[in-house]
Amino acid sequence: MPAFVIPEPRRPVLAVHGTDALFPVRRVYCVGRNYAAHAREMGADPDREPPFFFSKPGDAVVPGGQIPYPPATADLHHEVELVVAIGRTGTAVTAADAPGLIYGFAVGVDLTRRDLQAVAKKGGKPWDMAKGFDNSAPVGALVPLDAFPMPEAGPITLDVNGQRRQTGDVSDMIWPVPDMLAHLSALVTLEPGDLVFTGTPDGVGSINRGDLVQAEVAGLPLLAFTMV
Repeated sequence: MPAFVIPEPRRPVLAVHGTDALFPVRRVYCVGRNYAAHAREMGADPDREPPFFFSKPGDAVVPGGQIPYPPATADLHHEVELVVAIGRTGTAVTAADAPGLIYGFAVGVDLTRRDLQAVAKKGGKPWDMAKGFDNSAPVGALVPLDAFPMPEAGPITLDVNGQRRQTGDVSDMIWPVPDMLAHLSALVTLEPGDLVFTGTPDGVGSINRGDLVQAEVAGLPLLAFTMV
């Protein structure tokens, strides 16, 4: 009987803007409904909910370019987000100490099979197959913290085929980055290589094969990809 060979796991890397450095990705955490208008858009009350988190596989992270349209959905949605890259280990840190864990920032898009998510929500089931599928986490080039200080405000936008779909401001976050990392680090130990998607403004909607998606946070490199 032939030996079973376990392949080496693929660990994606992100480019560090303006350098030859690469950032190996470990885990991907996402905070849900962190912008009030989006929470209302999804039928939730933003004034009553502490932050909650879900995960994507690390190898769901891909750069821009061409991204395959996923199977098993007829309603793929875009969600533009500021992404935090973790550079130091931290457990149960305070909001005041949380910035010390940060390596840098990037723009990401949380791709979501909205039809599968709706079925899961209705049945009280996990979101894994709605959120954690292949290529579901496009992320742009990282900018280190010393070149892009902790953003407290700034436009966050997403265009599809040149038409503006999402417009918000980082200042609209219900849980700012330090508070969010403090909550998350009380649940898991954050390690170098982790990425944290920080939530999306309202205006999420469907994208289709052939669509060009351009996502941006002021001061960070543009993330652009085409669904194929």
